[in-house]
Amino acid sequence: MNTFKDFDLQEVLLDKLDKIEYIEPTPIQAQTIPIALKGKDVFGSAQTGTGKTAAFILPLLSHIISQPNSAALILVPTRELAMQVMDFAKTLLSNRNRNKIALLIGGQPIFKQLSQLRFNPNLIVGTPGRINDHISRRTLKLNNVKYFVLDEADRMLDMGFTEELEKITNLLPKDRQTLMFSATIPKDIISIANKYLQDPERIAIGEAQTPALKVKQETVFVKKDNKFKILTEEITKREGSIIIFAKTKIGTEKLANKLAGKFKVEYIHGDLRQGRRDRVIKSFKNSKYRILVATDVAARGLDIPHIEHVINYDIPQCPEDYIHRIGRTGRAGKEGSALGIISCEDKPKWKAINYFIETGKKEPIKKNSSKRRKSFGSDRRRSSFSDRKRSSFRGNENRGGDNRRSENRGGGDNRRKN
Repeated sequence: MNTFKDFDLQEVLLDKLDKIEYIEPTPIQAQTIPIALKGKDVFGSAQTGTGKTAAFILPLLSHIISQPNSAALILVPTRELAMQVMDFAKTLLSNRNRNKIALLIGGQPIFKQLSQLRFNPNLIVGTPGRINDHISRRTLKLNNVKYFVLDEADRMLDMGFTEELEKITNLLPKDRQTLMFSATIPKDIISIANKYLQDPERIAIGEAQTPALKVKQETVFVKKDNKFKILTEEITKREGSIIIFAKTKIGTEKLANKLAGKFKVEYIHGDLRQGRRDRVIKSFKNSKYRILVATDVAARGLDIPHIEHVINYDIPQCPEDYIHRIGRTGRAGKEGSALGIISCEDKPKWKAINYFIETGKKEPIKKNSSKRRKSFGSDRRRSSFSDRKRSSFRGNENRGGDNRRSENRGGGDNRRKN
C-alpha cells in the first residue's frame, strides 16, 4: 500500500485525507486498516508516535458512515487522549456527521454530554470512569455498538480500570468488532486480549519496549543538590519546545515556578481543572510558551508536533512510562532528543529501565548499597546510548574528562503524524 487511496475507505474520508495532506500510511496503518475494513478483530502493538490513532479511526469511521444506524465506542485511559482522538475524528467528518458524536470524559459539564447523547451518537469517545457514570445514570446504552476500540489497554490496567472495563464490555453486543492496542504486552494484557477479542489478527510494529529510533537519548549523572542547576544549563543549551517530566503534582508546580524566573513555562497535572488543562495544552501547541512541566498525565497521547526535547527531571518508577515519556518527541519519523538527569537515588530505577529496554521484562528495583552511593562522585557525568551491543543501554558514566555523544537514529519516514 503506497497511499490511502489504495484502501477501500469511504470517498468522503479520502477527500478529507487529501485536504489535511495525509498521503502515505505508516506501517501500523498499512497493516491495520485493510484487516479492520474486513471486519476482523485486531490486537495491535507499536511504538509510540507511529500513527496508531488513524489506524483505528479510519476503518471505524468508514464502517459507521456506510452503516449510520450502528455505533462505535472508543475507550482511552485519559481525558487528553480522548480529546485528541475526537479532534482527529472531527477533521475527517462532515458537518452533518459531527452532530452525531459524543465526548464522555471527566472534568467537563455533564449537561453538555447529556445533550450529545440525546442525538443517539454513532461515535462515542470516552474514558472508563465517565462511560460507567453514564451507564449508571442510564443515559448511555451500548446495545447498538458494533465497533469497539480499546486504546492503550496497558495504561488502563496500570490506572486501575480493570473493573470498569469489565462492566463496559459485558454490556457490549457479542456480535461486534474489537480493535485493541497496547504499547506493551505483559501477561495481563494477553489475558484481556484472549477475553475480549475473537480470533484476532496480531499486528506488531517494532518492539513495543524499544524507544523510537529517531530519538537521541542522553543521560547526565549528577548529585541530587545539583539537579536544578544542571536542568537550567541543559535548557539554555537547547532550542525549540521542551517537555519536562516530574514525579509528583506538587513537584511539578514547584519546578515550574522555579523555572519561571528565567523561561516561559507552564505546568500540567491531574489535579488541575479540565478547563485549565485544556488551556495549557492549547497554549503549548500554539507556542505561547516554550516549556511544559508535566506529570505522567502527559506521558501518553500528547501529540504536539513541535516538541523537540524531552527531559526526565525525575526518573519514572515504571519502565514503560519512560518509553512513553520520550515518545512525546521524535514522532512520525521526525528527530528528537531525550535527556535523563539522574542522581544517586535514581540509579536503581534507571537500571530497571535499561533492563526493560534490553529484555522486555521488568526487574525488581533494589536500593543502592552505601558503597554504590559513595561511588556516585561529585562531578557531573554524561553518557549517551545508541549501540545496544556495546553499551547494553546501561547508561555508563564517562570517567574521563570528555563527554561522548552518540545518536540513536533510524526508522521510516512518515509524511504526517496523528
